[in-house]
Amino acid sequence: MSLVIVVVVLLAATLFFTLFVRDKDIPPADPVSPTKHLDDRRAAIYENLRDLQFEFLVGKLSDADYQHTKLSLQKELAQVVAEIEKMTPKVEAV
Repeated sequence: MSLVIVVVVLLAATLFFTLFVRDKDIPPADPVSPTKHLDDRRAAIYENLRDLQFEFLVGKLSDADYQHTKLSLQKELAQVVAEIEKMTPKVEAV
């Protein structure tokens, strides 16, 4: 019987603590970078370019396929980098 009481009290305390946590006790969220999704996409494109070069070197791709895919990835990378530069504040040289 006393074990049941202890379990009920612990359950009630846990429930109370969980439901009534004050906002000031919760740590602030990390700031989200406005370019994070673009940085992630840029990293993915660079990884794709490395994989593409490897597959070409081991003979899985023809030269025409390699050049076409490489050019496509480079164009996409240029767009992503331009978008990052547009969103990043400029710092003037002193």
